Amino acid sequence: MCSGRVEPQFVLQAFKKGADGVLIAGCSLGECYYGEGNLKALARFHLLKKMLEQFGIERQRLQLVWVSASDVNILVDRINEMTSSLKNLEPLNWCAKTS
Repeated sequence: MCSGRVEPQFVLQAFKKGADGVLIAGCSLGECYYGEGNLKALARFHLLKKMLEQFGIERQRLQLVWVSASDVNILVDRINEMTSSLKNLEPLNWCAKTS
């Protein structure tokens, strides 16, 4: 699936269902198989960051990484970094806040 198809409601749904963080991974800029899907993802990412801040959700709970199929180590490193940073935060429990 192209990162450009990650709709904002998918991210919000993940948080509402209990995710403490969301990492969107996409093709490196300029290398999108679908042309400009990753540019669309980048624009949505920035919008989502602002939206999450308005909901009181820390910005580091949503992250974006550009990788290619050969960049497995980069992806693993970013997942580990995000996991570590989320461990320093309280559980989100956003579903309880929005009910």
